[in-house]
Amino acid sequence: MIFYSLYELFTLTEWMIFTAVFLVFINIVWNKNPPNFPPGPPPLPFLGNVFTGVDYKTMNKLAEKYGNIFSLRRGTTKIVYVSGYDMVKKALQSESFARYVTPLFDEIYKGRGLSFTNGYSWKKHQQFSVSFLKNFGESREALQHTIHQECHYLCEAFKEEHGCPFYPLFKINNAVANVIGTLVFGHRHEYDDAQFQKLLRMSAESVHLTGSVWNEWYDACPSIMKLVPGPHHTIIANYRRLAAFLREKIDKHKQDLGVDEPKDYIYSYLTEIEKRRNDKEVPFNRENLQWCIVDLFEGGTETTTNTLCWALLFMINYPLIQEKVQEEIESVIGQIRLPTMADKANMPYTNAVLHEVLRKCDMVPLNMSRVATTDTTLGEYVITKGTIMIANISSVLNDKHEWETPNTFNPEHFLDSEGRFRRRDAFLPFSAGKRMCPGEYLARVELFLVFTCLLQKFTFKPPPGEEPNMDSQLGFTQVPVPYKLCASQR
Repeated sequence: MIFYSLYELFTLTEWMIFTAVFLVFINIVWNKNPPNFPPGPPPLPFLGNVFTGVDYKTMNKLAEKYGNIFSLRRGTTKIVYVSGYDMVKKALQSESFARYVTPLFDEIYKGRGLSFTNGYSWKKHQQFSVSFLKNFGESREALQHTIHQECHYLCEAFKEEHGCPFYPLFKINNAVANVIGTLVFGHRHEYDDAQFQKLLRMSAESVHLTGSVWNEWYDACPSIMKLVPGPHHTIIANYRRLAAFLREKIDKHKQDLGVDEPKDYIYSYLTEIEKRRNDKEVPFNRENLQWCIVDLFEGGTETTTNTLCWALLFMINYPLIQEKVQEEIESVIGQIRLPTMADKANMPYTNAVLHEVLRKCDMVPLNMSRVATTDTTLGEYVITKGTIMIANISSVLNDKHEWETPNTFNPEHFLDSEGRFRRRDAFLPFSAGKRMCPGEYLARVELFLVFTCLLQKFTFKPPPGEEPNMDSQLGFTQVPVPYKLCASQR
């Protein structure tokens, strides 16, 4: 009776206004930041900052306004962004942050694989994978031989263009995928394999879309976005197709286990399953294997492919730098034999150029998400348990306090006054801490050998009458816009 009387006092419109104001008030109280939490732009009720850009350029602008540690809210999820070398290094090396498994990738991986797991299982799988990549075929020479073999096929594919303009991405992508493919499942695919090319394009599409606002919206409202059509469903479908392709490779290895199989990752993992049959703490099984090789195959293809594409783009844009690299190759290696990793110590300029490519191409501007496992002090702020943390790697690679000419492609960043190679603390393209890229060793070997081999055999130029386009297209990774070049045999 009392509630009915109160209802009679107000019109329907007034009740709607009252309800809306009340819900907004509850939302503000519920999502109020704790004391000493990083500042940030005011969030919208319920939605938070979902209309704020998700790219690193937006984060750089917000860092200029709010400082190197600031916060956003996506739905009810609080996210802290960390910028600048000093703060990023502290955050990445802190034991108080673990890998955050986003709702989208939890839907895809379901707690399996390398990239989206934590704890003891992740530690053992990480150790196994890193050890395998560093000791492939029980000898590092086997890895070098695999890359040399693919360099031969890649150079032959470049020769077939007869110095005419062509788009190098697909050939490089196939070559890089063949290196990780040989390591993971024991064989390569021809460059005209249409099914394999389609798979590579799907994988690249998924990585690109992961950096889109659709991914952010899914993570903010997963139960709603599951019902809404959009590119987020493409990400899920593409990952499942890639996993199915790799599952076939596992099944084939399973049938041949014990036969004279190549000692690739799948074979080694299946052998490890047998060794750990009674180990209940670490789930070495076929489901984990399937998603581990998804991580290795995709991670070992996408970033290395596009880094090499950036490297050739920088070479056609800076012909004098290309010429200096080739002079060093002539001096140390010559034209007859292939480059080896033993040559790297005697090639400081080439090494510096590759490091500057990795710095300037800024391949993964925003690091993969982490989550605070306990209340953590970072700088002058307290990051409360359960808060998402994202490190802005781009801000480190372009930190004006760490680099003499951060906005310029300048190999001198990695050379001392006497022309010797020098390491830089703020060089973090592979991230840092215990969750740094597990494929760093493979990437460094592959980049040096493939890049040096290509410049040993070819001189690269833009098509006649064209200026190199240095623009990028940004998803989760930053890749060059499609471009053509001419490869003239030396």
